[in-house]
Amino acid sequence: MAYRHGVYVSEIPSSVKAPLESDAGTQVIVGVAPVNLADDPYGATNVPLLCHTMAEAEGLVGYSSDFKRYTICGALSASFQIVNVSPVIVINVLDPTKTEHTADVVERSYQVNSGTAQLETVGLLLDKLVVKADDVVLKSGEDYTAAFNDDGTVTLVILPSGKGSGKSQVTVSGKRIAPEKVTGADIIGGVNAAGKETGMEVLRQIFPKLGMVPGNLLAPWFSKDPTVAAIMQAKTTMLNGIWRMFCWVDMDTTSTGAPKYSDVRAQKTKQSLTSPNCAAVWGCPKVGEVIYSPSAFAAAYIARQDAENDGIPMPPQSNIAVAATSICTEDGEEILLDLDQANEVNGNGVVTFLNFNGFRLWGNNTVAYPSNTDPKDRFISARRFLSYDDNNFILTNFGNVDMRANPRLREAVIDQQNTIGASYISAEICARYEMEFLSSENTSQTLADGKMYFHKYVAMYLPAEDIEEIVEFDIDAITAAMSK
Repeated sequence: MAYRHGVYVSEIPSSVKAPLESDAGTQVIVGVAPVNLADDPYGATNVPLLCHTMAEAEGLVGYSSDFKRYTICGALSASFQIVNVSPVIVINVLDPTKTEHTADVVERSYQVNSGTAQLETVGLLLDKLVVKADDVVLKSGEDYTAAFNDDGTVTLVILPSGKGSGKSQVTVSGKRIAPEKVTGADIIGGVNAAGKETGMEVLRQIFPKLGMVPGNLLAPWFSKDPTVAAIMQAKTTMLNGIWRMFCWVDMDTTSTGAPKYSDVRAQKTKQSLTSPNCAAVWGCPKVGEVIYSPSAFAAAYIARQDAENDGIPMPPQSNIAVAATSICTEDGEEILLDLDQANEVNGNGVVTFLNFNGFRLWGNNTVAYPSNTDPKDRFISARRFLSYDDNNFILTNFGNVDMRANPRLREAVIDQQNTIGASYISAEICARYEMEFLSSENTSQTLADGKMYFHKYVAMYLPAEDIEEIVEFDIDAITAAMSK
């Protein structure tokens, strides 16, 4: 050691590290997008794509106002245009390389006016176009150019230097994407013999690829399918072996589902909705003439609510004003709920929208209710907070794995979590948040096995769902007044 003479200062690493936080509100939208409009139509399928803006989303997966065919687009509109919340992660399952997801476009003639022809077919794959003039095949970039219009149709420009110059007519054939062919099985996905993951199996890639912990899982319109809903509920626990999520599903409001509020209970059973990590939404929000997926609309507002609370899921998760102009069935029939009817929907563990001087997201219960009345499983805010906090514990303490299991590590973990807990208590998010290292759970055998158990006591504040004024008439006050 060098000879020292004087006053010196040194620093040691803090025992309490800055916590890492997941974003519980981040939406993962699994569905169908008009990828023929994307910058890379063949690179936008079955991969998790992070979008911070509508423009970015349009470049990655395309955009169409046909929300029923292109289910991702309705969720993008709800998040970016209606609610103004970001980011979102999209997983498009429509594969333009699969014959099952495309359709042939038969050859037909188009009039050329002022050097342009308008192709009305929507969904065209530009690289698959076969353009002819008098049976001569024209080459893209040499003889013509093709570009999409705002409505998804195509304008064909015949170049004056090309072989089609001066022609008054061309014939066009090719291929288009076929969103109507995508099924619930595509949303569920799987893993093929080569290890290629599709559909909801792609959820596994989000953390390794993007470094983000998924928050809310959606499959707009497809989640009406009981099998899709069942897989969504299963995916909310132990993603990548550790993470916890929440999912939002659509209640079927068609004539074969639950077009009336009194049908909700039976429909919930029909859709196999039971998980405390799931919220079901009944009634389609309508903005003007545009009908949105109930789950996509609700999840977008929940994401914004989380953002306004520094990313922490907490009440209110209900009674949130939304920009709907009405609610309706999927078939477009208007739904007019009063408070009693909306509460009956809530009583079946289903969220809806209530018009009380403006539309509001209405309902605190997960689909586990009323079978499960445990507050941590019943209330959406409680269940989402616990999952959020558990994910943060994993993120913050992963660096402690394989370190020496000594008193310093024990105290570092406890101090870290109790510091976080103190902030939750001071902000009145929790009434209690305390971590301990109990000798009863950390026996000689568990320590010999390299295991450390930390016991967390937590009591988050629950929503004030029922507020009642008790009125008592005081006749004695009248008697006293009259006796003066």
